[in-house]
Amino acid sequence: MAEQPIDGWFTEIFDRQGSAISLKVKEKLHDVTSPYQHLEVYATETYGNLMVLDGCVMLTDRDNFLYHEMMSHPALFTHADPKHVVIIGGGDCGTLREVLKHPGVERVTQIDIDEEVTKAAARFFPTLTESNNDPRADLKFEDGVKWVDNCADESIDVMIIDSTDPVGPAEGLFKTDFLKRCHRILKKGGVMVQQSESPLYHTDSIIRELREDMEKAGFDSVATLPFPQPTYPSGWWSCTLAGKACDVKQFREQDAEQASFALEYYSATLHKSALVLPPFMKRLLER
Repeated sequence: MAEQPIDGWFTEIFDRQGSAISLKVKEKLHDVTSPYQHLEVYATETYGNLMVLDGCVMLTDRDNFLYHEMMSHPALFTHADPKHVVIIGGGDCGTLREVLKHPGVERVTQIDIDEEVTKAAARFFPTLTESNNDPRADLKFEDGVKWVDNCADESIDVMIIDSTDPVGPAEGLFKTDFLKRCHRILKKGGVMVQQSESPLYHTDSIIRELREDMEKAGFDSVATLPFPQPTYPSGWWSCTLAGKACDVKQFREQDAEQASFALEYYSATLHKSALVLPPFMKRLLER
């Protein structure tokens, strides 16, 4: 739930948790309603531009690197040799940009249902879309679930589910049936990663259920990595990895340490530490 800017503030309210996030805004830059959702962009005082979908904060200039780096590099450094990567969602193209930093990646297919998100990103967040013309990138604007259904068995190395919250168009991306389809198209040794909401608010619901559904779908290992995200509910977020015939609690640590590209948050040391869950999460996940 969100409120329209009042006295120069945009506020997103999290009713169930009795909390909210507010950003001081200068002006509204963009407002469009697509067949799928309501998209707004604001200029803020201290967080750069802000993108909002159906009243929920999607990203800001200031802190999006946290999410995009953690949604891409842990999975890519966990896979032994990723060549073909698929991104479901990710219309702002920040995750795509991070994936394309890996020189060994030969092809990245991104499928997002709403082209308006990518258009807005290109206009108001141009650094996120700077790799869209990379010859390895293939951007499609269609239903990601249907695309997965039509994809050949065992043809993908890494799948990144860069979705919004599990409501509306993204709800089906958190279900066992969809996870089974993802398992089918991943090669042996394949890795899947899904954004998995707030450790503080959702460990005993969305995160636990997602991990259980991944196991039911046939994945051999799962791991949840928490990371900070100041403008999302609770200011703390997570991604959950799942492996097909591989252990996602292990990664190419030396390759991560020697990465040839610049990063703002992810590192081999941070990846290693993120795999160690705090006691309250372990307790809730083991119940």
